[in-house]
Amino acid sequence: MSAVLDELASVGKKVELLIRTRPMLLDPNDEMVLETAINGRADAIVTFNERDFRPAAARFRCSVVRPGKVVLGLAEETE
Repeated sequence: MSAVLDELASVGKKVELLIRTRPMLLDPNDEMVLETAINGRADAIVTFNERDFRPAAARFRCSVVRPGKVVLGLAEETE
């Protein structure tokens, strides 16, 4: 698990929050995740909480993906 976190830290980038979209989600604690994805021009939000994120993320052409799918995709890339 440590190797995965180290890899994520090495490819991550700092995102400045310029656009505020609140409130768009049911859980106010999730708003910062959506705003970071929007401001960072993310292709996807990786979360177990697909139901809450999908409608709002779709407005910004951002997909929502479960963590297991991402991990499987990474494993396939290394084969």
